[in-house]
Amino acid sequence: MSSLAQAIGAARPSVSQHLAKLRLAGLVNTRREGRRVLYRARDSHVRAVIAEVLFHADHEISGLPRHD
Repeated sequence: MSSLAQAIGAARPSVSQHLAKLRLAGLVNTRREGRRVLYRARDSHVRAVIAEVLFHADHEISGLPRHD
């Protein structure tokens, strides 16, 4: 979570809460490696949604036109 929090510039508690909600919703799976918890999108459908959200965010940030 620390790596993710740093990468997106968010507070660790916020990231933790968001990841917990994604886990409870069944959208991500978790796996422990020592003290670390690794998160992975549950399946290809969830990964496709994430990719689309990131694509949209990139358009919003860069000012590229929307695809309506």
